[in-house]
Amino acid sequence: MTERELLYVKTIADEKSLSRAAQKLFLTQPSLSVCIQKIESKLGIQLFKRTNSGLLLTFAGERYYQIASDILKMYNDFEIEVSDINNLKKGRVTIGITVYLATYILPIILPLFKKQCPNIDVLIIEKNSTELDKALTAGEIDFAIMHTFPYHEHAENLTKHIYPLSKDPLVLVTRKDHPLRRHAVNTDGKGYPQIDLQLCANEPFIMLNREQKIRQITDLILNKANINPMIVLSTKSFETARRLACEGIGITLIPLQYLDIFPGIYHPDYYYIDGKYAPYWIMCVAVKKNAYISKAAQLFIDMVTERYGSTD
Repeated sequence: MTERELLYVKTIADEKSLSRAAQKLFLTQPSLSVCIQKIESKLGIQLFKRTNSGLLLTFAGERYYQIASDILKMYNDFEIEVSDINNLKKGRVTIGITVYLATYILPIILPLFKKQCPNIDVLIIEKNSTELDKALTAGEIDFAIMHTFPYHEHAENLTKHIYPLSKDPLVLVTRKDHPLRRHAVNTDGKGYPQIDLQLCANEPFIMLNREQKIRQITDLILNKANINPMIVLSTKSFETARRLACEGIGITLIPLQYLDIFPGIYHPDYYYIDGKYAPYWIMCVAVKKNAYISKAAQLFIDMVTERYGSTD
């Protein structure tokens, strides 16, 4: 099995289409088809079967795909190691990051990194934290900059190392002068008053989507407060949730850090939540256990840690 053959089979399996795979590989469809026929003939097995959903792997094809993915990853790791040997004269860093943190971090760190390592290509993969977990496990990214649970000793750490950077509190968002305001307690020097979350038990909630880590953490917070929320709608956007809360559709929880990025034209009321509910998530760098980390990737991680790390 050559690297080219492995790549051909993997690309067809990923695309589930010979024509799309050929385009991605810069080949003609007939030539790619002939190559696959030769591979199957040499192995004496069929790798693909045609279905209404496209080309799918046979059982033997699944095994070939797994081995191809592992070998191609080894090739990629070797290329990264070579870039180290060449003192970072060439190479690539693949960074997984949430869209929100990309807006917050990359304009600060990336120019500094490119100034120090102008010949290192940087590939940015933007996904939500749950998707980044999967990408990290699959070896599709070198490391992830994302958020994790308040207790970062969570079971997810069986497959990756978590390097906490800082806590980011979640704040309660309501429309201006909501009746809940009369229950708020002033917090000297903190910017926003504090409210007992249990007072919100009968309020309609605007929530983020269930597949998003912020939603999973919000559920943990509400569960600690013994609140089974009445959810009026769900969205994937912090900003949509914030604006709807401002208009009185419901109340919501969003990260405090987010308010510095998109202050916007909407001006709701914000409240801190009592610390007994662990109302925060952790900004972190996540690295797959036992993965090779290039010097360039480590340099980027060090820059992020120096700028955004906290001793709290």
